[in-house]
Amino acid sequence: EVQLVESGGDLVQAGGSLRLSCAASGFSFDDYAIGWFRQAPGKEREGVSCISSSDGMSHYAASYVASVKGRFTISRDNAKNTVYLQMNSLKVEDTAVYYCAADRGSGCGLGEWLYDYWGQGTQVIVSS
Repeated sequence: EVQLVESGGDLVQAGGSLRLSCAASGFSFDDYAIGWFRQAPGKEREGVSCISSSDGMSHYAASYVASVKGRFTISRDNAKNTVYLQMNSLKVEDTAVYYCAADRGSGCGLGEWLYDYWGQGTQVIVSS
């Protein structure tokens, strides 16, 4: 059974940090790009960041939406089948439910239509 389980969401003050985790099972994790998406109340879900599968030499491509560049860092640990999203300098507008998703395709992209499997989400609330 394919599973993606997010964790690490919390209530944090603006300027603070959180690290989200996405633990995967039930598929060949190394072969999948993993993306992070978020959905704020009343808004559509948007792509936040993604990390590609390895190019065979442990090199990964990563991509970020403009609003989080320089503040968020995505990484993956294939030995643990886990992807992390380190979120620093959090802003009130980062408040959302954060989802991770897996894409069997090459590279990584921030379009929802690329992704095959989805987690249930973890709530991040940033207070002012």
